[in-house]
Amino acid sequence: MNLTDILAQAGGIESMAKDLGIPPAMAKQGAEALLPAILGGFKKQAQSGGIEGLGGLLGQLGGGGLLDAVLGSQPTPVSQGNDVLGQIFGTKDVSRTVAVQAAAQTGLDAGLLKKMLPILAMMVAGYMAKQGGQSQGGGLGGMLGGAGGSGGLGGMLGNILGGAVGGGAAPSAAGGLGGLAGMLDLNGDGNPLDDILGMAGKLGR
Repeated sequence: MNLTDILAQAGGIESMAKDLGIPPAMAKQGAEALLPAILGGFKKQAQSGGIEGLGGLLGQLGGGGLLDAVLGSQPTPVSQGNDVLGQIFGTKDVSRTVAVQAAAQTGLDAGLLKKMLPILAMMVAGYMAKQGGQSQGGGLGGMLGGAGGSGGLGGMLGNILGGAVGGGAAPSAAGGLGGLAGMLDLNGDGNPLDDILGMAGKLGR
């Protein structure tokens, strides 16, 4: 099962559709196009800050409460999602470029996809934090303490992100940064965000 299906089962795709006033099928189509870039952003964080850095970042941004905020009955507080995007993308130019690329891929409106981005970023960050918090029964701190084992953050990310796009099998949960970087390389040809960052740089000139 890929990450889009997991988020749909949790009710996240339906909640996002309700927030945006669009059919769930359209929300799911947009999510599938946007998730590779969002996951690429988390990969960059893991490469620069290590497993502990990524875990700490998830906690600072709101942890599992981010997913709860999307699933709740109130409108999603997208400012929190924009904070997540700011951490993983760096600039709004990247968000715009991601939305334009996804629009070209799906035929959906780029403005609509740009509104999806913060909500999706909250879902992904919240889901990873919740899964990590359940590992080893010790919350985020305990989970990070066992990051080298298959039950730690490395293993958790491998399970969530390894088959996130295209439904491929998750790689084995090797501990350490090298294993984590491999887990987050979703399609084996590098980070999709690298190309997007390059495009955003050209557009910004």
